[in-house]
Amino acid sequence: MPRLFNAVFFLACAAAVWAADANTDDDKPGSRPVGGYVPEKSLAAAALAAYTLSGLVHSYYFFAVPPRRWFICALPLGMFAMAIGFGIRIAYSNGPPYSLGVYIITTLFILLSPCLYLATDYMILSHLAQNFDDEVSKRCLAISHSRITKIFVWADISTFLIQSAGGGLTASKEIKTADLGSKLALVGLTLQAVSFGLFTVVLIVFAWRMSKLYPQLWYPKNPRPFKVFSRQPIDDWRIIIYLMLVTCVGILVRSIFRIIEFAGGYRGAVYTHEWYFYAFDTLPLWLSMTVFAIVWPTRAIMKRGENIELSSTQSFAKGSA
Repeated sequence: MPRLFNAVFFLACAAAVWAADANTDDDKPGSRPVGGYVPEKSLAAAALAAYTLSGLVHSYYFFAVPPRRWFICALPLGMFAMAIGFGIRIAYSNGPPYSLGVYIITTLFILLSPCLYLATDYMILSHLAQNFDDEVSKRCLAISHSRITKIFVWADISTFLIQSAGGGLTASKEIKTADLGSKLALVGLTLQAVSFGLFTVVLIVFAWRMSKLYPQLWYPKNPRPFKVFSRQPIDDWRIIIYLMLVTCVGILVRSIFRIIEFAGGYRGAVYTHEWYFYAFDTLPLWLSMTVFAIVWPTRAIMKRGENIELSSTQSFAKGSA
């Protein structure tokens, strides 16, 4: 397995070099813009502002909501990485839009940053399940909480590396090389979509089993009033489940779009028309992850070793924030 990861990592690093070597006239006036079109600066600026704002709010909650959960730092890092990608996209649109190196960097930032969003969902579910007794967790999770992060994060890393290789090759102005990159990226995106689709099923099954097997935990009695934009703990932990389902929808919409985009090839209509990218990639991802700026997820993840009564007969076995 390590050898496989080393091979894929080498391919990812070599992709950009191969693409660059295939282009010796990148800056010649009149050349076809890398990517097929010149990005719209105003749209990139709006995306930059939106992702930066959400990242700042996420960062505030990360430092302000006790106890600090280090796993959740993947969320603001992902937002800032996307913002950097759009910032570089603005620089690329300033022209001349033939700089291969700039295009590769902005493409990889925007293509790969969502991997951090997926990892965020994986770890939220894993930690949320640990609020309960081991028996409850085992009966309701299709995969044990200790394995959720390992299985899906490693799947994420694998698809990340494959997409890196494909993303580097798509920057080539050699049509054959760019098409090869599209196919390779398509493989990575498809595997990522399948992996995240399986995770979504695990999340839905967990919620369904909790509601059927442990209704006294699924419907907490006398929860404290819930507030948005707050640092207070959340007794009704189902809110986080609902928000995670929202994020799953947004991520899956983006994944399906990317599959369609790369399946159409480097010269396809979806790949060469920018509005598709903002409508089915940028916006769904931003909306789905910004919901956590409204309700910070760790507010419902209890602190190990403390208890909080949720009803007269039932309580979380592990914890209070």
